[in-house]
Amino acid sequence: MTTQQVPAIQVRGLQKSYKDLEVLRGVDFEVARGSIFALLGSNGAGKTTVVRILATLLKTDGGTASVNGFDVASQAVQVRESFSLTGQFAAVDEILSGRENLVLIAKLRRVEQPRAVADDLLERFALTDAATRKVSTYSGGMRRRLDIAMSLIGDPPVIFLDEPTTGLDPQARIEVWQAVKTLAAHGTTVLLTTQYLEEAEQLADRIAILHTGRIVVNGTLAELKQLLPPAKVEYVEKQPTLEEIFLAIVGDTGSDRTTAVTTQEQR
Repeated sequence: MTTQQVPAIQVRGLQKSYKDLEVLRGVDFEVARGSIFALLGSNGAGKTTVVRILATLLKTDGGTASVNGFDVASQAVQVRESFSLTGQFAAVDEILSGRENLVLIAKLRRVEQPRAVADDLLERFALTDAATRKVSTYSGGMRRRLDIAMSLIGDPPVIFLDEPTTGLDPQARIEVWQAVKTLAAHGTTVLLTTQYLEEAEQLADRIAILHTGRIVVNGTLAELKQLLPPAKVEYVEKQPTLEEIFLAIVGDTGSDRTTAVTTQEQR
């Protein structure tokens, strides 16, 4: 089996307990290279525990796991060189500008031409116009996009996004979704944990539902829909959703969206 055929992430029989509380009770899944895999579950389901084990931050009580072909227990150094982790809160320096944050991380990771790398990421994540502004003036969505951009310095093949849109408003969530789609378009494998059903539906190539410590279902959105009875055809008057109303009022959330309003709000 070639490197490209080996799953980017492979989990077999993963177990973890905290004293008498069984959090993971035999978790199994695989993530194909270059795909977006959503681990869906309610608060306390064990999603973050899975990520922490894969990131070598937590030892498993049983089972095996590998990232980029390396075992998390016996090849921890190689695993850490293979991924970046973006947690639930943006880890950015608010005193620095967006470009300065990126250049700093590039220098710490000893990347060649750190300024060129920073400029490329600013463009990819639609932050060029705000590059010289202090991050303290950024909106929540902009900070999260910058955080994800910082995670990509060094071109890690795998990125873990642990509930990346927690606490964001609807407009900022859509900005982050666009950033995640950009990751996959450039070949990065994404493991996304979320409790938002719509987020998994919008982004994921495959969705696994984690419940009571086990994966209870794993498949594409189309496969998951087949688990339910066929839909009934009814003719009803469709009213606009609150999200559609919100977006119609505030306008486009694409890369050319002006940040002037956001700046004013921060002030």
